Amino acid sequence: MKRISIFLFGCLLLITPALRAQDAAAAAKAELDVTEERYKRLDSALEILLAAKVEQDKRIASLADEIESLRKQQSRPNTSYASQDELRKLAETVQKIDQKRVEDNEHILKEIGKLGKTLAPPSTPPRKSAASGATGVTDTPPALDKGHYKYAVQPGDFVSTIVKAYNEKGIKVTVEQILKANPKLDPNRMRIGQEIIIPAPEK
Repeated sequence: MKRISIFLFGCLLLITPALRAQDAAAAAKAELDVTEERYKRLDSALEILLAAKVEQDKRIASLADEIESLRKQQSRPNTSYASQDELRKLAETVQKIDQKRVEDNEHILKEIGKLGKTLAPPSTPPRKSAASGATGVTDTPPALDKGHYKYAVQPGDFVSTIVKAYNEKGIKVTVEQILKANPKLDPNRMRIGQEIIIPAPEK
């Protein structure tokens, strides 16, 4: 009976590390699946943006051809020149294409901003500052300033990591609230030391 008990105990010692290894492998696979899904979304969005860029290039090339054709007509002797009405229409076309280019660029920037928020690693905490030796969010909540907190961006910060750090200190705030409180903030181009507003949670 004693030998059987020892044998069973030995089996349990061998099985436990194997179960832990299986759990770790399952967690790693789940994280890999999430990462693959994010990159699939990014790839799909980039294809859409590239297609819009190709269409814009075609319109610009067409306009360049029209301008070159007019230049050739003007350089030929004894030929009729473009009338004022034709020049006016050409100017309107150029203005419309330029406006469309601006709209396309704004759309591309918005899409890239959305992708940046989607792909920002949520599990990475704010890194420690080399100067102070502490994270940007201190252990004790900072003092309120006119109904909000102020935060200086640290190396390695993302909006999502700042949100997580504040939530861990009992200050409930979301990515959307921070972006709304900082309308000029580009989450993909935050500068080290840049001061942003963290809205205080509603009571």
